[in-house]
Amino acid sequence: MTHVWALAALWLGLALGATLLSIWLGVATALSEIVVGTVAQLVIGALIGAAALGAGESWITFLSGAGAIVLTFLAGAELDPTVLRSKFKEAGALGVAGFVLPFLVCAAVARFVLHWGVGPSWLAGVALSTTSVAVVYAVMLELGLNRTQFGKTLLAACFINDLLTVLALGLIFAPFTWRTAVFGGGAAAALLALPWLTTRFFARFRDRPSEPETKFLLLVLFGLGALAAWADSEPVLPAYLVGMALAGAMGRDRALVRRVRTLTFGLLTPFYFLRAGSFVSVPALVAAPAAFFILLAAKMVAKIVGVFPVTRLFGNPRRESAYTTLLMSTGLTFGTISSLYGLTHHVIDQAQYSLLVAAVIGSAVVPTLIANAFWLPHHLLPADELGVDEALAGADAG
Repeated sequence: MTHVWALAALWLGLALGATLLSIWLGVATALSEIVVGTVAQLVIGALIGAAALGAGESWITFLSGAGAIVLTFLAGAELDPTVLRSKFKEAGALGVAGFVLPFLVCAAVARFVLHWGVGPSWLAGVALSTTSVAVVYAVMLELGLNRTQFGKTLLAACFINDLLTVLALGLIFAPFTWRTAVFGGGAAAALLALPWLTTRFFARFRDRPSEPETKFLLLVLFGLGALAAWADSEPVLPAYLVGMALAGAMGRDRALVRRVRTLTFGLLTPFYFLRAGSFVSVPALVAAPAAFFILLAAKMVAKIVGVFPVTRLFGNPRRESAYTTLLMSTGLTFGTISSLYGLTHHVIDQAQYSLLVAAVIGSAVVPTLIANAFWLPHHLLPADELGVDEALAGADAG
């Protein structure tokens, strides 16, 4: 057990260092964890050996997978059902526009410009069609725009964009067998029953020290995740749908959301993002820097061409339209989830994975900096902007 505790201390030390780095630089913790995981694997691998970080250990793999599942659930649970209903046409159009053109363009660029295979090209399209809810939510919270109709509509559009990404990942790469039908039927039944069941369970067992609500949620997520894995699908797919189904119930209990976030961001997601970063090959990036810039440019150009006309179509002024387009050009969480899925399922190799994750990280930083520097809609900012501590908490939500 000495080896296990030593590895746990190492990984949590890296997680703490990444958190402090994110606070210092003012970026999302997920972003710094990926970078720290990459650097740690490079340094520790050079000094001790490639296996010294222990990214292949079964318990680290479990915590990493649990982090991806619960994080995906929280992303869906943050959806505001009222805004989604009132702004469904606009949010839906933006979400579809933010997915379809980047998906097709990035897949085509990977296939015909970088000469990747068919499977890797489709995977590149999925990974680069995402929008980072983590980054967008952090920016909205920091500026107070999450309380405005503009910010809520933008967040709803990001959720729809990422839902299409998760569905595409499952539909393209999951084999269709009788197990797929069982999984689809079981997931549909669960999604129909969960809002009714969860509301009554929470009302009966609310605020107990033994945390029955959290255990109930984890039971549902891990159970559906097991069913998805049994059907050779992706466990994050039902997690995202469950989050959306329970958005109303979770939204009424912010204390529960905060407790689940504490578990997720304090323990689970550091293992996921550090592990994702540890698979990035720096030598592969150094060997093919042009491919990285091509993928990043393909995503940003496709997002701009796809999203900006739609925002203008719904009557948004030019500044708000540009700001929406740039924030929807970001990517992080689901981009890395899709890329890691492709690597672990042997759809892409490590060099392709490294290029995709690097492009995803680049898209989390570049559009956000441009948007806030040149296109921030100052007239929409609330007079009482949120404090720094709440803004950092929002950044950790990614």
